[in-house]
Amino acid sequence: MKGSQTDQPHAVQVNGDTPTLRLFSLLEVIAQRDEFFSLQGLVEETGLPKPTLHRMLQQLEAAGIIQRDGDERHYSTGGRLRRLAEQLLLNNTTHSARRTVLRQLVDDVGESGNITALSGGEIVYLDRIETAAPLRFYLKSGSRVPVHCSASGKLFLSEMSTSQRKRLLAHATLTQYTDKTITDIEALEAELDNVRHAGYAIDNEEFLPGLLCVAVLVPTPSGRSNLCLAIQAPIMRLKPESALHFLPALQRAARALAAIEAESWPA
Repeated sequence: MKGSQTDQPHAVQVNGDTPTLRLFSLLEVIAQRDEFFSLQGLVEETGLPKPTLHRMLQQLEAAGIIQRDGDERHYSTGGRLRRLAEQLLLNNTTHSARRTVLRQLVDDVGESGNITALSGGEIVYLDRIETAAPLRFYLKSGSRVPVHCSASGKLFLSEMSTSQRKRLLAHATLTQYTDKTITDIEALEAELDNVRHAGYAIDNEEFLPGLLCVAVLVPTPSGRSNLCLAIQAPIMRLKPESALHFLPALQRAARALAAIEAESWPA
């Protein structure tokens, strides 16, 4: 029968014994969304009364945890929440275990390696280990690079929905850093399509002249990842065609990182 209880989707639960825990539970719902959300949309998704949700959203907005966008009726995550997520990644309790995997990778391939995540419209280095070779590009943990001309950035962009990617790139300046930087949206979309099918990405002197990078995503059960593993080297030691020889080592290390991340989650 139309409108029966069995025809209705199950509401997402917003639970908690205190108002603070209920706000946190609502944030968990919000964090799973890859698009703007509205008050009415959350009412339909959670089943909570509209006045209750409106009050909760006002509290989160006042604290800078969410922000209004577009027509003032839609929301997205705020800068304070994004900074919190970034700091959690940088200072994760699994940092030591992840660094051991990264160290082994760098020792195996003899080139610099890094672990990255997407933060806003940039790529942030969560960890970095330099090669012992005398010629190298020095970058440190906490460094940021553009999303459109880095191997990690292209991987993160490639796994986004079309609408999410358009929103992110609409607010990003596709700065030309070298003569190989892709600054045309259509050309970038074609590159991302290749990355999506290949399962890896290469930055061929697109950000820094003389630097080549090859990267893979750290796999997750959900299929969507916010961790990347990459190897970087001067172009005089690493050519695009020979960079693919590092893929097996990168993929092994990525699986090891995935196992570490899985262990850190409660059953």
